[in-house]
Amino acid sequence: MNPFLVKGYYSKELFCDREEEIKMLLRNVSNGIDTTLISPRRMGKTGLIMHFFEQLKETESNTDILYFDIFATRSLSDFVKCLAETILKKFPEKTNFGKKFISILKGLRPLIGYDTISGEPQIQISYHSNQEKEHTLQSLLQFLDSHKNQIVIAIDEFQQITQYPEENMEALLRTVIQQLKNIRFIFCGSKKSMMLNIFSNTKRPFFASTQYLNLDKIEKTKYAKFIVNIFTDHGFTINEDTVEFILTWTKRHTFYTQSICNMIYSFDEKNTNIDTVKEACYEVLKQNEPVFLQYRQMLTPAQWNFLIAIAKEDEVKQITSQKFIASYNIGTPANARRIAKSLEEKELILVSQEKHQTIYQVYDVFFSRWLQHEY
Repeated sequence: MNPFLVKGYYSKELFCDREEEIKMLLRNVSNGIDTTLISPRRMGKTGLIMHFFEQLKETESNTDILYFDIFATRSLSDFVKCLAETILKKFPEKTNFGKKFISILKGLRPLIGYDTISGEPQIQISYHSNQEKEHTLQSLLQFLDSHKNQIVIAIDEFQQITQYPEENMEALLRTVIQQLKNIRFIFCGSKKSMMLNIFSNTKRPFFASTQYLNLDKIEKTKYAKFIVNIFTDHGFTINEDTVEFILTWTKRHTFYTQSICNMIYSFDEKNTNIDTVKEACYEVLKQNEPVFLQYRQMLTPAQWNFLIAIAKEDEVKQITSQKFIASYNIGTPANARRIAKSLEEKELILVSQEKHQTIYQVYDVFFSRWLQHEY
């Protein structure tokens, strides 16, 4: 098995750092506090949750854990379906709690089946009214709350609930959650502005209901040590300068760092040097080129030019500065703001807020490197 994972979670031995984040999550669960976890895409958010769950099992044996991703959901009924399937997966029919859950479901007239390939449960529930959907959500969460063990639920891509046609979704969910005594929640999201709007807007139901955890890049020395150790443990030699090149080229963004290391490992060249890394970088960009060319077909010439400008600068702190606009023929400050907003909505640009400045970068590190290489 390639030890540099690019998806999923395998074991703590193949997981790098995040010690402070784990401590905070454990502390919050122990003290009855819900958490809002915000992270750019592909920074290792899901891996962190899986690693946290593993640590939680070791420290809190009387805790059950549930994780579900609502990115693909489009409505309250989708959310309920996702939750119900997650519960049945966690507590199968053969368990006592699973039997109780099935008896609850039978009152909702469900169609219960199992995927022929994965074996995972599939549930269809018919509703006669919105009130039935709301009641079902309440019933499912209250049922979980009755479990003898504490339960921790991580809901990924939580900002998706703001896109549901049911305008009262936030209020409904918050009202139900406030009544629960035995469940702790981790609300995870990759769209920072939307997540902050849910949890920090004084007019929204979830205002001031959680503690924030922002997932940033892994500290450089820790990531470097991790990479060296993994390669060394598998019979490779790699020096500090080579690892430095990897971390600089991938900007320490977890997915991209893991991808390059995964590619290097797949070459099986036991004496790994900078030339090996450059070969891996070239191979990754070549593999992704059809996707990047497709982006060009989706964008206006002005948007494409703006992406090239951001990529060539690596990061931009003042997109409306005269120097930046003139250097890349952006037009006017208003034009720069409009294009940046459009590209941010398409998740092609990552906008990061720091104390005294806003930083703009091409979201996909490989796309950024490809633009730098091509233009």
